[in-house]
Amino acid sequence: MSLTVDIQLKRSSKIYHQGEIVSGVLVLDSRSEARHDGITLTMDGIASVQLSPRSAGLIESLVNSSKPISLISQSVEVTKSGRIPSGQTEIPFELPLNPRSSSKILYETYHGVYIMVQYSLRCDIKRSLLAKDVSKSQEFIVEYKPGSGDSEEEKVVNFEIRPETLQNVRDRARIPQFLVRGHLDTSIFPLSKPLTGELTVCECERGISSIELQLVRVETCGSTEGYTREASEIQNIQIGEGDVCRGIAIPIYMVFPRLFTCATTVAPSFKIEFELNIVIIFDNDHLVVETFPIKLIRS
Repeated sequence: MSLTVDIQLKRSSKIYHQGEIVSGVLVLDSRSEARHDGITLTMDGIASVQLSPRSAGLIESLVNSSKPISLISQSVEVTKSGRIPSGQTEIPFELPLNPRSSSKILYETYHGVYIMVQYSLRCDIKRSLLAKDVSKSQEFIVEYKPGSGDSEEEKVVNFEIRPETLQNVRDRARIPQFLVRGHLDTSIFPLSKPLTGELTVCECERGISSIELQLVRVETCGSTEGYTREASEIQNIQIGEGDVCRGIAIPIYMVFPRLFTCATTVAPSFKIEFELNIVIIFDNDHLVVETFPIKLIRS
């Protein structure tokens, strides 16, 4: 005898917003009639923080802030004990997507290196002692409602990159004289639209082998008593290959990847922020990096 269960959401995108109803069907498939001791459906939402190895030895308050935060936790009994007929059976369900009273807000789904925000549904079919319980989990995505949470004015970010503007340079002797001018269309980018702008290599006394864009996540864990701040690369794209022509505008264009980005988030025990790096690699394999803080929103 074989019994399986699948959770099918009505929305193929699996994207929901706080306050909405998460609905779908439980699809039970049994080769023959099967007895069960109850079917329950549980909705969970957890924000978990994993401290980096460099945080070892920090004060106790930082350790306490790394405990998982429960954002949603609710369970309903779909069906009381009984029998499941042979073949396929569909059981509809509806659960409201509301945070716990202690949370007040549902943060966006995010899969990072040290911070993870996940939402899931789990169906449990309890069986007798002689039969194994059956469980199935299904992750869904929570996003902020479009247009919520930001009224800042979007402004063009003009930049000029030359040796004198670079920070944290170890060997300035290897940096040639160069001048790169350009702009980002804004520092506040809607996640549904690409990051755009342009740059122009005005002059450079050495050849250039590559110009690249790096999208970086900055994950901060902890509180005012102690915290760790870790930056890691999300994606890297090349916008210029070889010794690019001088005086020609090169478009900056990057699409934000799903799950690995979210709206910029500031919570009591963690922060999720983002930066854009413009990387210029010279033909002697030396490189320079200019960093721009950016804010991501739902719009």
